[in-house]
This record gives sequence, C-alpha cells and structure tokens, in this order.
Amino acid sequence: MSHILVVNPEKLVKRAAEELKAQKIVQPESWSVFVKTGHHKERTPDQEDWWYFRSASILRTVARLGPIGTQKLRTKYGGRKNRGHKPEHFYPASGSVIRSILQQLETAGLLQQTQKGVHKGRVLTPKGTSFLDKIAMQLMKESKSE
Repeated sequence: MSHILVVNPEKLVKRAAEELKAQKIVQPESWSVFVKTGHHKERTPDQEDWWYFRSASILRTVARLGPIGTQKLRTKYGGRKNRGHKPEHFYPASGSVIRSILQQLETAGLLQQTQKGVHKGRVLTPKGTSFLDKIAMQLMKESKSE
C-alpha cells in the first residue's frame, strides 16, 4: 500500500483534480469565474479549472495536517502583496473559496469535522483516505514502469 506522502505531490494533486472533475465531486461556484484567490493576488486565476486543483490541494493538505481549519488553510495559501514602494505585507488567502471547497468535500463524504484534544477542524474520512491512496497507488505503478 502506497501512502500519499511518498509520491510526487504535484502529480498527486494533478491526478486528484482530474478525478474530482471527472466524478463531479466538487463543482465551481457561480462566482468563481470573477474571484481572486486572495487579497495578495493581482488577477484572477489563469486556468479555467483552478477550482479542482485547489480542491485537490486542500484535500492533500487536510490529509497531511488534519485536523485543520479554514484559518490555517488561509495562512497556507496566502502570500505577500506587492504594495508599490511600501514594504510588502503578508495577506491570507480568500476564506470564502476555501470554506466552499471544504463544505463541498464534506458533503461528498471525503472530509468530516472533528475535535482532537484542543484542536478542532476537518480530517479525512476513510472514503477520502481511500480516494487519495488509490491515486497514490496508480502513480507508484506508473513510476515503477518507467
């Protein structure tokens, strides 16, 4: 059995995004064509299917760091804003985008809310773990055959 941390994360996220799109597990919101992914960004995303890539990335991040909430994910996906001649400042990513994706993944049964001690947030369900592990196994088989 392969684990998601063993395979190349870039390939894992790309393949998971393709699976999320093919199985229609997550759907972009109607406003997602107009929105930036954070205050620190100057433009909207260039890729048309960026919603699926962000969903797959969030799914992998929750698997790695869970239980994790919206605020920590906003910090992870945030960045520095170019403010002209003034010093750059860090700004968190859009909470609405992250929250919508988390809710869609939770509705699909891949995530669930939990509390572990003082930490509360979302973790992977067994269905979500098997979803990512199947993709990791496919990637391991492809890398061994090359």
